[in-house]
Amino acid sequence: MPRKNIASRIYRRNLPHIQEEGETFFVTFCTKDGRVLDPEARSVVLDCCRYVHDRTAVLHGVVVMPDRVHLILTPLSDENGQTWRLERILQGIKGVSARRINLLLRREGPLWLGESFDHMLRTDESAEAKVEYIAHNAVRKGLAKTPEEYPWLRRLSEQHG
Repeated sequence: MPRKNIASRIYRRNLPHIQEEGETFFVTFCTKDGRVLDPEARSVVLDCCRYVHDRTAVLHGVVVMPDRVHLILTPLSDENGQTWRLERILQGIKGVSARRINLLLRREGPLWLGESFDHMLRTDESAEAKVEYIAHNAVRKGLAKTPEEYPWLRRLSEQHG
C-alpha cells in the first residue's frame, strides 16, 4: 500500500527525523553515559510512557531496559486536528521521567541522551511484530526467561479504541 500523500515533517538534530501523519514509529532512547536504571527508576519510566497512551499517541508497546527504552507508537491528533509531533511526545516522556527519577535518587542533571532513534515503520512492517521484537529484548539480554516475566514490559495497543 503506498504512503499517504501528506506533507512530511522533517526535523534534524544529529540525525534526520521524518514524521508523516498517521504513521507508526519504533523509537529507542538511551540513558546518558550508559547509566543503569534501578528497578524503581524503570517503573517511573514505564509509568511515564504509559501516560501518553490515548492522550498523545497510541502506545502499542514499551519495554524499559536497564539503560534504554523501546517504544512502538502512533501519534494521535490534538483537539485542532494536528498530529502530535513525535519529538514533543518524547520530550514529555523523557522530561517528566528524568525529573521524577532525579527527585527519587536525590540527584541532578540530564538522565537521557538528547537524541532518540526513530524509525517510521514501512508499509510491510507490522506494529504487532515490532512489539513482539521489543518484548523479547529482556530475554535476549538474559534479564528474563520469557517476556511475560519482565516487569517493565507492556503491550498496550489492545486497550485502544
